Amino acid sequence: MDDSRTIGFGAGITVPVIGQGTWRMGEDPAGRDAEVRALRTGLDLGMTLIDTAEMYGEGGAERIVGAAIAGRRDDAVVVSKVYPHNAGARSAPAACERSLDRLGTDYIDLYLLHWRGSVPLAETVEAMRGLVAAGKIRAWGVSNFDAADMAELWRLPGGTECATDQVLYHAGSRGVDRGLLPWCRDHGVPAMAYCPLAQGGRLRRGLLGNPVLAGIAEQRGITPAQAALAWVIRDGDVLAIPKAVGAAHVRENADAAAIVLTPAELAAIDAEFPAPSHEEPLDIA
Repeated sequence: MDDSRTIGFGAGITVPVIGQGTWRMGEDPAGRDAEVRALRTGLDLGMTLIDTAEMYGEGGAERIVGAAIAGRRDDAVVVSKVYPHNAGARSAPAACERSLDRLGTDYIDLYLLHWRGSVPLAETVEAMRGLVAAGKIRAWGVSNFDAADMAELWRLPGGTECATDQVLYHAGSRGVDRGLLPWCRDHGVPAMAYCPLAQGGRLRRGLLGNPVLAGIAEQRGITPAQAALAWVIRDGDVLAIPKAVGAAHVRENADAAAIVLTPAELAAIDAEFPAPSHEEPLDIA
């Protein structure tokens, strides 16, 4: 993996531009060993960031991550996410402790609010800051926040400590290109792209089967999935977190970090999947 292309999230956290997702892991006991092996293979290949959430498999994915990082915690940057209803002054520390137990670690590198709920945002920020002070997490962030949400967060005491916003993003779902990503760039907040291979959300046209991506892949001797990942990380300030279980797929994802699309290739993708003319409601999976 090309580890020269990295993204920093503050708190001493720097990772390559492609990490590993775990959505839908930990749901079937029969798949446990393959899922653990896949994450370990990804670590071996340099994909140090592993993203998970208490919601995924109702803690099952966190247990998979815990098994994968056992004995090699220092090799991994672990991201987990808290349910909105668990993001209060008392509930967030308790939820964090449960996640730590499932992960088999005494700290989480990045702890994200999964989406906005009924708990006041200011209360969640204070809870996150308390977890940092207690050494339970190194940094915190959010997920599924649009530009208006981020602007509101920035006005709160401590809100500017937010390290990232994780959103659904791929060439076939570009609503954040018009509002959120420019806001993040202006404020120095790197983004994480979940479902970067269009595994979820609204997709008006097929992505990996699209002839433009297929043509680029054929000409470059890569796969359409690698072309899609290279598009997501093209500007260097968005980290992609694809999920993979098979070893070949894991290696394919890792190798995509070294692929830099040409201006002509980027223009062809833009023409096929144009950004909207205005900001759209967030796409979610």
